[in-house]
Amino acid sequence: MLYWKIFMAFFIPGILGYGGGPASIPLVENEVVGHYDWMTRQEFSEVLAVGNSLPGPIATKLAAYIGYTEGGVLGSIVAIFASVAPSIILMLVLMAVLQKFKDKPQVKNISIIVRPIIAVLLGVMAYQFAKDSVITLGTIYSVILVAGSYLLMEKLKWHPALVILLALIVGAATGIYSSGIH
Repeated sequence: MLYWKIFMAFFIPGILGYGGGPASIPLVENEVVGHYDWMTRQEFSEVLAVGNSLPGPIATKLAAYIGYTEGGVLGSIVAIFASVAPSIILMLVLMAVLQKFKDKPQVKNISIIVRPIIAVLLGVMAYQFAKDSVITLGTIYSVILVAGSYLLMEKLKWHPALVILLALIVGAATGIYSSGIH
């Protein structure tokens, strides 16, 4: 039963997450945090941050880690398969349909309709992460983290992986310092 839950936790977001991994992140969070209660939102945000610092698609990295923590190696395999299976199935089935109707305005307008929905889902998730950050770290550290990340990525053109790594180092150092271990 556990492997079925792992499968469904990643298969459903894979079906509904039009737009790839980033579009399915809020859906995976809903399943993992909200529905199955396998981790807290804070833990999910940490897994997401580490996953974003690694190369490759984010959806499969999340699936691999969460599947492994819940069901070991087999859980990881099930979760990875579940996260890519909808894309494989839909690609095979819809390829013929899209080829036939590719010039119809309804097909062209699908992206126009879906993009704002994905933007809202990502915005809600970012708001929840920011709110959790203020609760966990405090307002000052949260503002410094956001402003520093913005400055490093947008103004100094640092790669996001380097900014995440720096944030992890600062967070670890802050945690060690605040815990009294010197």
